[in-house]
Amino acid sequence: MSREQKVTLKEWLFITAGILIMSAGIYFFKFPNHFSTGGVTGIAIILGHYIPSITPGTLVTIINIALLALGFAVFGKSFGIRTVYASLLLSGTLQLLEVICPLEAPMTSQPLVELLFAVGLPAVGSAILFNLDASSGGTDIIAMILKKHTALNIGIALLCSDIIITVSACFAFGMETGLFSILGLIIKSLFMDLVTDNLKTKKCFQIITSDPEPIEQFITAELHRGATRLHGEGSYTHEGKTVLLTVVSRHEAVLLRNYIHKQDPAAFMIITSSTEIIGKGFRGVN
Repeated sequence: MSREQKVTLKEWLFITAGILIMSAGIYFFKFPNHFSTGGVTGIAIILGHYIPSITPGTLVTIINIALLALGFAVFGKSFGIRTVYASLLLSGTLQLLEVICPLEAPMTSQPLVELLFAVGLPAVGSAILFNLDASSGGTDIIAMILKKHTALNIGIALLCSDIIITVSACFAFGMETGLFSILGLIIKSLFMDLVTDNLKTKKCFQIITSDPEPIEQFITAELHRGATRLHGEGSYTHEGKTVLLTVVSRHEAVLLRNYIHKQDPAAFMIITSSTEIIGKGFRGVN
């Protein structure tokens, strides 16, 4: 298996893991407590109250399939296969859980604790998908269509729709559940940003050294990353120095830092964090 195939397989496994994490939070904590914090699952929870003969998992499947059909109608073959896979996997997992692990009531008597799991697990799953340029479909498809055909601020439009869905929980399930849902929407927004930034964080190295060859070899051969060599000069000694610039993941940063300490203890390193790295090996320009 080539390195590109391994990377692709790893990405699909991460997408699958992200959807399973989302499904656990939605089914075990969101559905039984009627926490409606927006999106397709929020709509399904509200509709499930008024149409008790249809389970929320089935409603999620129906809505997602309808939105996928709309997405293909608008975008054709260019519609993202990752979104289709994630959307169908989410719908299927929720329906499977309804069969193998039916829930009649919340798992605990602590709604605030359950709210944190109901919001936190889907937020982690969504952040994983976002980091791989994927999504679970749903209202994201509507956002993609609006972005293509209108000049609306998509972020504001999605937030407004989530607020409407969340406030609807007050009328469907009472003020207590509605207020929990509103709190959940606020926590979800903050938690999503936090998790997404942490997943996207890369380490930027500026390495000033007199012996760049071994370090360059380690970066390219062991870490499979690129590096840029600049020529510098010490302002006091006027001694020639080489400045290496490279960007690596947090795990690779530990390996690189330890190697430099061992190989060239006199090397000077500046290590910074960044959440926006655009270029080969990282993200393309959208």
